[in-house]
Amino acid sequence: MTYSVSFLAALGLMAMTGPALAQGNDVARVTVLPGWVTPQGTHMAALRIDLAPGWKTYWRSPGDAGIPPLITVTGGGVDRVQYHWPTPQVFDQNGMRSIGYHDRLVLPVEVSGHSPLRLTGTLDIGVCQDICVPAQLTFDAALTDGPRDPVIVGALLDQPQADGHATCRVTPTADGLTLEAVLTLPATGANEAVVIEAGDPHIWVSEPQIRRQGETLTAQAQMVRGAGEAFALDRSAVRFTVLGHDRAVEVHGCTAG
Repeated sequence: MTYSVSFLAALGLMAMTGPALAQGNDVARVTVLPGWVTPQGTHMAALRIDLAPGWKTYWRSPGDAGIPPLITVTGGGVDRVQYHWPTPQVFDQNGMRSIGYHDRLVLPVEVSGHSPLRLTGTLDIGVCQDICVPAQLTFDAALTDGPRDPVIVGALLDQPQADGHATCRVTPTADGLTLEAVLTLPATGANEAVVIEAGDPHIWVSEPQIRRQGETLTAQAQMVRGAGEAFALDRSAVRFTVLGHDRAVEVHGCTAG
């Protein structure tokens, strides 16, 4: 069974194989952290991605200048995976915004399945310094129960926290929709950035224009599906991530405003 975070058009830089070892190339390497069995009966593992000095990679929603990641998990007794993305950083890349990580990313992977479990698959990412290149890394490791790994716990604690609520108004345009969202939540610190995800990977969402007044943050963005296809927006699937200097928060769904 295969699970995808999002679509990556190009592949490259083929990785070496070898179970339970760091695998990769001179720019990026991936290691499986085997983790532990949770009280809910799932297995909490992680993919640790180590980058060469000065290089960065991208978050699940990478911004207009980024390359979206693709994680494919195959076999190994796995029925379902859930990714717990830690808080990313906002980068300026040739005048365009990108969102991701530098040096190292520990991505917790929560697995449901049957024993014996293995975390096996491929990781297709974009890595950038002065140039951007695609990298394909393979991973394969047994998931055996162990103590709680503080590295994975730290990454889980670093996720954006749920806070606030949102209303949104949708206006049709010639090739899509304009979404205007009003988020009610305290300020997250200087240089706030908002990322809007439509809940449908085929819907492109522009970098929003934002303004804050007290505990109200307004964000306006354009949404386009495919080559201007008509679509209905599922408000309950929209996700807003607010990244500030002090903290990061997520608001899931919005009501009609």
